[in-house]
Amino acid sequence: MDRAAVFVDGGYIEKLLKKGFGMPQIDYGKLAMEIVQHGATPGEVSLLRTYYYDCPPYQGSPPTADESRRLAGKQSFFAKLGRLPRFEVRLGKLAYRGHNSTGQPIFVQKGVDIMLGVDMVQLAATRQIQRAVLLAGDSDFVPALQAVKQHGVLVVLWHGPKGGPNGTVHQELWDEADERFEIDQPLITSVLR
Repeated sequence: MDRAAVFVDGGYIEKLLKKGFGMPQIDYGKLAMEIVQHGATPGEVSLLRTYYYDCPPYQGSPPTADESRRLAGKQSFFAKLGRLPRFEVRLGKLAYRGHNSTGQPIFVQKGVDIMLGVDMVQLAATRQIQRAVLLAGDSDFVPALQAVKQHGVLVVLWHGPKGGPNGTVHQELWDEADERFEIDQPLITSVLR
């Protein structure tokens, strides 16, 4: 039996759910089991753990009432995820980088992608997993996928729409994966809370 770990880019799935599906409330435990078992025969794959990577919302000094409210909501969400069986929440930081040309604030996640990559490679190198299931779209993960594959681990990518103006997965990441599946409405419907 293959053992798998699921690696979720929280910022990616949140944007995908908001833009593509109207921000439904999903059961992340069901989602993890669904994407691990997809296409496998019963008993072929077991789930070691799901790792969820994100960062808390930005907090000014002092934080505004809206910033405090958003932080409390996210902390509650992260705590609920962390209490799910076989779930690990890993948090980076959100850095403020000024404003863009239209006056919108620019925020950049720090540490999230590297934590995901390190965890994936470490689990592969120590032979704790035979499958790495990645829910993401960023090409920054390509070196980690290459390293994982060198350890004989199968890489399964779950992503949003590919190509066109609504594309959410980088072609280089898509090319590097061993298997690829698009997150679609039937999947989302099957994991609603």
